[in-house]
Amino acid sequence: MKFQKSSKAWPWPNNANLALSIVVNVEEGAEASILDGDKYPEPVDEMGIALKRPIRNFGNESNYQYGIKRGAPRVMRLLEAHGIQATFTACALALERAPEFTREIVRQGHEVTSHGYRWAHQFNMNEDEERAYIRKAVASIEQSTGRKPVGWLSRYLTTPNTRRLLIEEGFLYHMDDLSDDEPFWDQHEGRPIVVLPYQVDNNDMKMWSEPSYTPDQWLKYAIDNFEWTLREGEHEINMMSIGLHLRIIGRPGRIGALEKFLAHVKKRSLEPGGPWIATRQAIAEHFAHQVPFAAA
Repeated sequence: MKFQKSSKAWPWPNNANLALSIVVNVEEGAEASILDGDKYPEPVDEMGIALKRPIRNFGNESNYQYGIKRGAPRVMRLLEAHGIQATFTACALALERAPEFTREIVRQGHEVTSHGYRWAHQFNMNEDEERAYIRKAVASIEQSTGRKPVGWLSRYLTTPNTRRLLIEEGFLYHMDDLSDDEPFWDQHEGRPIVVLPYQVDNNDMKMWSEPSYTPDQWLKYAIDNFEWTLREGEHEINMMSIGLHLRIIGRPGRIGALEKFLAHVKKRSLEPGGPWIATRQAIAEHFAHQVPFAAA
């Protein structure tokens, strides 16, 4: 615990005061669907409607399709305009079903990390089922993008086996952690993995689950988080993530908030001690280089 200011044990590149990652979740096409054999349709709906009957929710299906059709182009244009390399936490099935979008992610040079194969209840899987699920996601993403993912973010709720299985499968980093604002090591039987904590409080999902939460409120919170951690980063190791969803931030009434946030952080990145805007992979690799793993 850090109650007093301290000198930083190691630096971010160019002596940046903050490592910032833009994380874009790609889930559209991988949600629960009667067409895919699920018992119920996906309950996550901007209108808050959860059907508990085995019928198709056509409105919600089209809500997810919007993320690919219109949300994705808006997000991709902004990232390219600001020269930002993001991390796309992707459900493998979503990439399979949106090949044009997948090619654009690759063309722009973004990192693609694994968000599972689809929105399955990973927490209910036994060890063999979870291992097969992880391997299926990796194989599919590698087939779609030409690169094997090195990081993992579960939809929600992992099992006691998850991190060990990721280590056994050779993953560099794991994002299912909310405990800190800097990377750290975990290990199993002397084999390490970088843990990159994720900040759900910055997530645009607030604007989906709480319709009264406005884009201006989200933008203010994100900038306040950014400015505090940047200032604190003068004497501490700090990392920040912004979680985005194509079907949420990609709406016309919300995308402007992202544009303002990106413009703000890019301007600050030109200043001494400004943020290092990087992919999750780059952050994990830098940490591993600066703080080599030492088995206990």
